[in-house]
Amino acid sequence: MYKLLSRCPVCSNKLKAIRLRCNSCNTVIENEFELSKFDYLSTDQLYFVETFIKCRGSIKEVEKELGISYPTVRAKLDEVIESLGYSARETKVKQDNKDILDSLKNGDISVDEAISKLKD
Repeated sequence: MYKLLSRCPVCSNKLKAIRLRCNSCNTVIENEFELSKFDYLSTDQLYFVETFIKCRGSIKEVEKELGISYPTVRAKLDEVIESLGYSARETKVKQDNKDILDSLKNGDISVDEAISKLKD
């Protein structure tokens, strides 16, 4: 069985499913059916999402699982976020702020450094 195509092979626009058939009783249903946002992700993006979920959202675990660097994991995550129709910028700012606070908590940076970075 083939994977459902979500993009037109000619123009790359989104496709819609219009016909469904039951393999057991051969019932056919025709209408316009919406695909989920995840159906429009590329195969690589879906694999990344599956790995991310399997690793319970731990970027360090995803790094190990995929053998890629922290910045690469973040870039792939931002790509998926944007492909799903959300702004990766907001998410990136929140994550950057969390990283700054974690660095402060671990004693890697001073309070003044943390304040300066949070203002940026």
